[in-house]
Amino acid sequence: MHSTLLRSSPTKRTFVSEHHGPFPALSLNDMEAKQHPIKSLKSYPETGGRSLAAAPGGDGVGGGGGGGGGYRAGSAEMDMEAKIQKAIDFKVEGHRCYKEKKFREAIGKYHRALLQLKGVHVIDGTAGSEVNLLSQAGTKMTEDQRRAVERTEIECYDSLTACLLQSELVNYERVKEYCLKVLSHQRDHFKAMYRAGIAFYHLGDYECALRYLRDAKNREPSDTNVLRYIQLTEMKMSKQSGKETQG
Repeated sequence: MHSTLLRSSPTKRTFVSEHHGPFPALSLNDMEAKQHPIKSLKSYPETGGRSLAAAPGGDGVGGGGGGGGGYRAGSAEMDMEAKIQKAIDFKVEGHRCYKEKKFREAIGKYHRALLQLKGVHVIDGTAGSEVNLLSQAGTKMTEDQRRAVERTEIECYDSLTACLLQSELVNYERVKEYCLKVLSHQRDHFKAMYRAGIAFYHLGDYECALRYLRDAKNREPSDTNVLRYIQLTEMKMSKQSGKETQG
C-alpha cells in the first residue's frame, strides 16, 4: 500500500456510515467527525470460480493435422483459460481475506488477480501495440471469456477501493484511480461514483467531487452518505469562494 496521503480532513479516519436515517443539520467539523468505515463487498457471486474450459470456443485442442500454427493456438487458448481461472481464484481469496478483515492480504490477492488478467490481454493481443506471436496464431478471447475478464476486473478494482478506505491513512489518489477504472468499464457503478466523489473531496478538488456525488445521487436519491458528502462539498466550495472574494 502506498503511504502517500493527500488529506483535507483533520481526522484520521474519514469514512461514512451506511446506516440510513434522519439527516440532521451539523456544522462542517461535526459532519466530518461523524464519518465511519464503509462496509462493502456485499455479495460474492463466485464461491470457487467456474472453470472456463467448457466455454464456447474454449476447446484448447486444435483439430488433427493443424501443424505448428494450430499447436501454438491451442496452447495459447489453454494458457488464456488458465490465467482467467487463476484470476477468479485470486479474487475469491481476496473476498475471503476482506471478510476476515485481513485487508493487506486482500489487497495482495486482488493485485495478483489483475496481474493474471494483464497476461490474458497480452495473449489476446489487446494490451499495447507490440506484435505478439500468440495473437498472430489467431488466439482471441471468446465472448464468455471477455465477460469473465471484465467482471473480474471491475470486482477487483471496486474491492481494492473498499480495502484502501479501511486504512488508517487513506491514499485517496489511489482510491480515485481505482474508482475511475471501474467507471471506465461501468459508467453507472454507484459505489465507484460515490467513492470517487469522496476521493476528490479529500484531494481538494471540490468541483469534481460534486460532479461524481451528484451522479451517485441520481442513482440513489435518498442515500444519506451521498447527501452528507454533497453538503460537505458545497460548504467547502462556499468557504473557498468567500476567501477568494475577500482576497
